[in-house]
Amino acid sequence: MATFLHRVAHWAFRRRRTVVLVWVAVLAAVFLGAVNSSEAPEDSASLPGIESQQAFDLLDERFPGTEADGAEARVVFVAEDGQQVTSTANRAAVDTLVDEVADGPQVAEATSPFDGRAVSEDASTAYATITYRTTADDLTEASKEALTEAVKRARDAGLTVEVGGSALETEPAQGIGEVLGILVAAVVLLITFGSLAAAGLPLLTAVLGVGISLATITALGSALGFSSTVGELAMMLGLAVGIDYSLFVVSRYREERAKGHQAQEAAALAVGTAGSAVVFAGLTVVIALLGLSVVGVPTLTKMGVGSAGTVLVGVLIALTAVPALLGFWPDAVLPRRDREGRRRTRSRRPGRRFGRNRNWSRKVTTPAGTARTPWGVRWARFVTRRPVAVLLLTVVGLGALAVPSLNLRMGMPGAESKPTTTTERRAYDALADGFGPGFNGPLTVVVDVKGADDPAAAVTGVSDRLADTEGIVSVSPPHFNEAKDTAVVSAVPSTGPASERTQDLVRTIRDERPAIESATGAEFQVTGTTALNIDVGQKMQDALVPYLAVVVGLAFLLLMVVFRSILVPVKAALGFLLSVGAALGAIVTVFQEGHGAGFFGVEETGPIMSTMPIFLVGIVFGLAMDYQVFLVSRIREAHIHGEQPGQAVVTGFRHSAQVVGAAALIMMAVFGGFMTGGESMVKMVGFGLASAVFFDAFVVRMAFVPAVLTLLGKRAWWLPGRLDRLLPSVDVEGEALTRRAPAPNDASGDDDRRKSVTV
Repeated sequence: MATFLHRVAHWAFRRRRTVVLVWVAVLAAVFLGAVNSSEAPEDSASLPGIESQQAFDLLDERFPGTEADGAEARVVFVAEDGQQVTSTANRAAVDTLVDEVADGPQVAEATSPFDGRAVSEDASTAYATITYRTTADDLTEASKEALTEAVKRARDAGLTVEVGGSALETEPAQGIGEVLGILVAAVVLLITFGSLAAAGLPLLTAVLGVGISLATITALGSALGFSSTVGELAMMLGLAVGIDYSLFVVSRYREERAKGHQAQEAAALAVGTAGSAVVFAGLTVVIALLGLSVVGVPTLTKMGVGSAGTVLVGVLIALTAVPALLGFWPDAVLPRRDREGRRRTRSRRPGRRFGRNRNWSRKVTTPAGTARTPWGVRWARFVTRRPVAVLLLTVVGLGALAVPSLNLRMGMPGAESKPTTTTERRAYDALADGFGPGFNGPLTVVVDVKGADDPAAAVTGVSDRLADTEGIVSVSPPHFNEAKDTAVVSAVPSTGPASERTQDLVRTIRDERPAIESATGAEFQVTGTTALNIDVGQKMQDALVPYLAVVVGLAFLLLMVVFRSILVPVKAALGFLLSVGAALGAIVTVFQEGHGAGFFGVEETGPIMSTMPIFLVGIVFGLAMDYQVFLVSRIREAHIHGEQPGQAVVTGFRHSAQVVGAAALIMMAVFGGFMTGGESMVKMVGFGLASAVFFDAFVVRMAFVPAVLTLLGKRAWWLPGRLDRLLPSVDVEGEALTRRAPAPNDASGDDDRRKSVTV
């Protein structure tokens, strides 16, 4: 692997104009494809294999012409203090709104609150239900405008009017996540490298990779069903890994130049060594992302495929575009003192005047004996002297942070999690005040009476049994389809949609279903928001173990090939579980229990998004393996070159700790930047990923890993002889390059300069 990548980098350095032009051409081609592509589809809510989805499918089949997930607007009217919505003036304003909306485009039905039981007992609150013949995504601006104007006129009449439902759902406020992430990354890179060019090159290549990936996803959106959510995740991951992969190559290039290698050979060695780590780190991320397909949720599968493609683009750019760009500016990415030294060295050539620059080396170099020890080395020495204490403190600390995850409640945050500035949240609160907390999460019961002798009596029997169930406060009259073989009944719980008691109620109804069906002769299924949340959560829980088995198993094999060890991959998996557990605990603490929620701009706590745990596991596993490969490969490189285990740990940290720390800060900035948006779920994803990266990079990789390797000693690199012969040799450490690399022949020729301290 290292030898092949060495040749690739040599070619890219020599043919740098060709390489850059090819990447620019690729960007232009996919951009044109994106411009001419059809509009990307919206996220599909279809979840095969769960009861709630089966009920939706039955509704689509038995109620033709209407969609189970069709748009709906629930217009809530609240009278002023001391008044009632049933007064003559208020009633006239409500009827006017309903009549105006009923004649609007795409409206299937507009139900007045006075035609049913849609007025609260104290007559302070009422609601009208507007259903549409199409989904919210397909509503025209004319339909939305008609409803909006009617609401304005009702407000002018003196009523408080809010709109819930999906018809006028407001878009969350856009944050500055991408911009903030790039700005923080630029600052971290500048501090790490001390060079504008060295800081700018990873940013440039990352933006190039993200641009190509987003354009490709857009171009293929219609054909492959990639929605905007796929692009958002791809952009988040593309920025993070794109910067990190280029960062490691540029850092190794500077290291090789400091050893005295010419620019072309230094670039080739950097790609052959750090580039090998990039390849295998990228493969672990791809495995984790593609593994999302085993969950069986189409949206997650598409997000995984799109993001995996983005990671592959980032890897290819790091291996080809980075050495090509280094060929254009071979000295620009070097530390300032090195650039000045080279300029002064050229001024000392025959025919040049020496002037005051004669003794430049004594001014800009740091003798090896007086160089300040890097913080990574000091920390590694601290850990290797106290491995047991560090290991215990790490495990106990992360374990304590993970304890709240035992109380994890999964669901899908709804209008209750939106800011109070939105009309959906105000409508939600008004309905809860007027009709009870369970009114916002009714259970939709689809009754199939195709095989019943008396369909009407069978539906009545189901409704009566539902009404007698403890926890149900009301049951609506049944609504039959034209064939009279299917009916829909709405049952209102006494508790809110996110309540555990409501979830228990759904389970109780389903447990009693066999007896009800036997007594009535009708079959029924329970769906609705609460039931859907239960089904999705159970599906995610059932898929988690197979997903972990697939991802961890494949990554274990990959890491075993890379490190020629059995215990190192085991250690990597255990460290990953610690970091993910701590991250889940932090998410529960903030977003479910509310501790520190105000600091992060979370206005309402509640259950954790059902897809969050498995999503967090997939993304973070891949990213955690990045740090594992980059850090441990340098430790193994030192070990196979003859150093004792403890010293190999110190050497590995000398070369990689600062860069791994910078890479982690960049990822945290990119993920944390997405918390600036207004959507609670986006905040949760950004917070979870940023927390997991922090725990994995700065606790697991910087403390747990060196402590375990120190305690294991040479046993860490043990591999049975027969297995060693079966596994392919990939040479990530570049041992073959070390044997065949030409002697350094740097332009400066100054021995003291090679002892200078570089990043």
